[in-house]
Amino acid sequence: MLKEERQQFILNETRIHNKVLLGDLAEQLNVSIDTVRRDVKELDQLKKLKKVHGGAISNGFNIYTYTETDIFSHEEKAFIAKKSVSLIPNNGIVLISGGTTNLEIARHLPVNLKATFFTPSLPVAMQLMTHEHIEVLFIGGRLLKDSQLAVGPSTIRFIQEIRADVCFMTTNSIDEANGMTDSDWDIVQMKKAMLKSSKKIVAPVISEKLGSSQRYQTCTINEVDVLVTELDPFSSKLEGYRRQNIEII
Repeated sequence: MLKEERQQFILNETRIHNKVLLGDLAEQLNVSIDTVRRDVKELDQLKKLKKVHGGAISNGFNIYTYTETDIFSHEEKAFIAKKSVSLIPNNGIVLISGGTTNLEIARHLPVNLKATFFTPSLPVAMQLMTHEHIEVLFIGGRLLKDSQLAVGPSTIRFIQEIRADVCFMTTNSIDEANGMTDSDWDIVQMKKAMLKSSKKIVAPVISEKLGSSQRYQTCTINEVDVLVTELDPFSSKLEGYRRQNIEII
């Protein structure tokens, strides 16, 4: 594989999954970690992604004030958000994780919606603060610098005291066999606590993430109640998920 092809693959993986690990990329590309590290460094210097310890993140991963060009598949994520907000009950209790799709949900809340949102995501919390009728409770803890998510024991204890009507859980990857998966152990543990504290689990996911998996499992596919994508609900790409009795929107 040529260097240009290799770097394009790295960019695509970073844009789709928001965060990638050097070891995983090296395995997928069948090259050394040093080769991947050099590629990531070059892409960082070109400002096409952001190099972090052990991997890379997309340029739009950890910001809450952004232009549409900062966000990969922005139109698709905005469409998912518009479909997702219909699932929020008025005066309801909502748990919402991080990620750019959930940022779009926070941006597209109906003007007259009244609800209480709990989130461990600093960017999502800041976006929610712009809504007049939304009460925002930030779930604190050890803040990860790349994703700006709170994780750790204190975060999990806080979440365990919540009883949410609905949880909007974004994910790095999702497939029928492995369910929702992620590359960060601490984030997975935090998300598991969110799942246990919620009556309904909604997975807002762009279609590029379907059929992919990461190192650590957040939940099985049967634990997801609603899957929201930019696709038509009857798309053939969603057939396997329909067989799992998941509501598709």
